[in-house]
Amino acid sequence: FFSDLSEGRHNSAVVSQIKDFNRRLQTMIRGQQIFPPQILELPDRFTTTLEEFQKQIELIVKYDWDFDHYLEEDVPAAMEYIKAQCQPMDGKLLAIGHSMGGILLYAMLSRCGFDGKDSAFASVVTLASSLDYTPSRSSLKWLLPLAKPVQALNVPVIPVGPLIASAYPLAINPPYVLSWLNSQISAQDMMDQKLFEKLVLNNFCTVPSKLLLQLKTVLQNGGLRDRSGTFFYKDHLCKSKVPVLAIAGDQDLICPPEAVYETVKLIPEELVTYKVFGEFGDPHYAHYDLVGGRSAADQLYPCITEFLTHHDMS
Repeated sequence: FFSDLSEGRHNSAVVSQIKDFNRRLQTMIRGQQIFPPQILELPDRFTTTLEEFQKQIELIVKYDWDFDHYLEEDVPAAMEYIKAQCQPMDGKLLAIGHSMGGILLYAMLSRCGFDGKDSAFASVVTLASSLDYTPSRSSLKWLLPLAKPVQALNVPVIPVGPLIASAYPLAINPPYVLSWLNSQISAQDMMDQKLFEKLVLNNFCTVPSKLLLQLKTVLQNGGLRDRSGTFFYKDHLCKSKVPVLAIAGDQDLICPPEAVYETVKLIPEELVTYKVFGEFGDPHYAHYDLVGGRSAADQLYPCITEFLTHHDMS
């Protein structure tokens, strides 16, 4: 009984924190004019989605992990499972990571290089990923103002998925006040509309605040750091001996080509291949077009397959 009572009080406190955070977030948005004024007049769907979000509060209070948890626990567990299923003759794996998936692969190579350990990768492909976004005009920089209220209020999670899903009608319907969100995801006419809608409504999730606060370091001098703030992942990438294919999209606003190259230049030249897809007169590639764009299967996938096959020694 006392355990249930304590948990109930904790959940109630979390609900209050999130409500307070929402109020401060609206004030911050108005003050800094990050979004058009119309975003503050979201339709009823916004309220409904947040109500559904608050119903999941028992799960939300368990969102207590950061980037290093993925790196130290999830990635090794996934690798061991795949090895057990595939049993590669040389014991090495081929890895592909998009966005944060690629950041995890870079961080894995860096950590193994620092520790002097074999990463167990035969080769790695990253799509729209970097350890340091500071040289670019990445649209992720709009996340930085969120960090202060998140830390001040000790909010456990940020409902990114519900917020994006709620804003979606304002991006595709008149007066299109949030149409700029579309270009964050896909270049014009590059993704099937049904696929685009599924991506927006289902792909984004609730993000633990600890994860957001650690990932914000990719926008700070020195790039991504570990949870202690003392280990800079880009500093040890040069020690890796794993071939890397780094791919960027020409119209990627989240991880622009210059951000991708900032990490590429740290890898020994003989081990890295850097490609930017999309150019004048050809299909263009935004952040998610690299995995789901109309032309990805014909233009991009063969490049990845050729690279991985070339380095598959098993």
